[in-house]
Amino acid sequence: MEAYGNMSFEELVMRVQRDNDNIALEYLINTKCKNLIKKKTRGYFILGADKEDVIQEGMVGLYKAIRDFNPDKEVSFVSFAELCINRQIISAIKAAGRQKHSPLNSSVSMDRQVNDDDDCTYLDFISNSDINPEELVIGKESRKNMERAIVDALSKMEQKVLAFYLKGKSYTEIATIMGKEEKSIDNALQRIKKKVEKIAYKG
Repeated sequence: MEAYGNMSFEELVMRVQRDNDNIALEYLINTKCKNLIKKKTRGYFILGADKEDVIQEGMVGLYKAIRDFNPDKEVSFVSFAELCINRQIISAIKAAGRQKHSPLNSSVSMDRQVNDDDDCTYLDFISNSDINPEELVIGKESRKNMERAIVDALSKMEQKVLAFYLKGKSYTEIATIMGKEEKSIDNALQRIKKKVEKIAYKG
């Protein structure tokens, strides 16, 4: 890890993009950019969320910056990262404003697309579990009841893990963004699957 300390932001990002270097990714997010995250998240408030939620939104923005940075654009990585972090937090603030009575990430809508890039919904998670789709017939009212049951069953941390997982993030990426051990993420997903299966069969 000491060798990474002598590298510039841009060099570390290139190692992540070119070599899929997870150690460089972890060093960037948890060490090299630690003060940047603190600086950019200071003073922001997300309705229904705590400070840790704001920091995690900042982490997501930083991850996107690492993923999308292009050195050919002749802009420093720090400047690009600041822009991505700001955009991510502002998007979260706007989303929370549209759900004034719901804490950030407290609602798991099964019909909702996880992001605008694909058609993946939270309901797809059921299809990826051990439930036989032919045994599961979900009407509109039943689906609403199931959504409420899942919201009640999943912890805040489990909801975030599920959201990242359905967006295609790997265990390592989720663990890095959330500041958790990979084993913790794996355990969370196993708990989520069991809870969703239990609710689906019960419903």
